[in-house]
Amino acid sequence: MADEEKIEEPAADAGGKSKKFPIIIVVVLILFGLILAGGISFFITTQVMSSGSNVAGGAEVKNHDPGVFVKLGDPKEGMIVNVGGIKASRFLKVGVVMELNPNKEEVVKEGKLVPMAETKIMDSTLQILRTVKIEELDANKQDDLKAKIKSEVNKALGEGSVYDVYITSFMLQ
Repeated sequence: MADEEKIEEPAADAGGKSKKFPIIIVVVLILFGLILAGGISFFITTQVMSSGSNVAGGAEVKNHDPGVFVKLGDPKEGMIVNVGGIKASRFLKVGVVMELNPNKEEVVKEGKLVPMAETKIMDSTLQILRTVKIEELDANKQDDLKAKIKSEVNKALGEGSVYDVYITSFMLQ
C-alpha cells in the first residue's frame, strides 16, 4: 500500500505541473504582447509627432525666433488699392500684417521697421495687389496671394526676412 501511495503522488504532481505550464505560457505571452504593443505604440507616436511638428498642411514649418509684426498701410484702414487695371473700377481694401525676422538688422532695428525696408515692403506688396486679377482674389486663393507677397518681399529684402504674411481684413468693392 505504501508503494501505491508513492505512485499516486508523482501522478498528482505531474497533473499539477501540466496545469501550471499552460497558465505560465499564457501569462508570458500576454506580457510579451503588451510590451510589444507598447513599444510599437511608442515608436509610431514618436515618429508621427516628430514629422507632424515639421509639416503642417503640406508646407514645411521652420522653427524660428518670434518675429516682429508690422501692419502695412494706414493703422486703421490698411491699404486701399485699385485692382484689375485702370479701366476696372474695383477697389480692394486689405489689411496686411507681416511677421519679420528680428535678426535682420537691415529690416528691423530695436523692434521697429527700418524706413528703407518699409518702402520696399509697401512697393512690393502694392505691385502684387495692383497686378493681381479679380479671379485671383477669391477667398479660396488667399494662401496663393500670401505666398506671392511673401516671395516678392523676400526678394526685395533678402531671403528669410519675412516669416509669414497675414491678411487681417479683406474687402473688394
